[in-house]
Amino acid sequence: MRLDKYLKLARLVKRRTVAQEMVTLGAVRINGRQCKPAAVIRAGDVLDIAYPSRILTVEVLCDEENALKRCAPGGAYGIREERRADPAEKPW
Repeated sequence: MRLDKYLKLARLVKRRTVAQEMVTLGAVRINGRQCKPAAVIRAGDVLDIAYPSRILTVEVLCDEENALKRCAPGGAYGIREERRADPAEKPW
């Protein structure tokens, strides 16, 4: 599944266009590497997502589109780490 679509369906971002912008800016990484919005993710991948005030590290638990549409908001991923980000500096 595409990364931007996963972020939207897993409810980590509200809109797919926002997910595309975040990935393009470098605020989302797969397994520690920069990627493109069309990058393919699989179960077991680790995503680092930099929001304006926090950095969230999650593990992908479910990567099937139909299952994501039916599961609870937090059922698509497991949170590994969540830490505050300094708003004055860019995390990447």
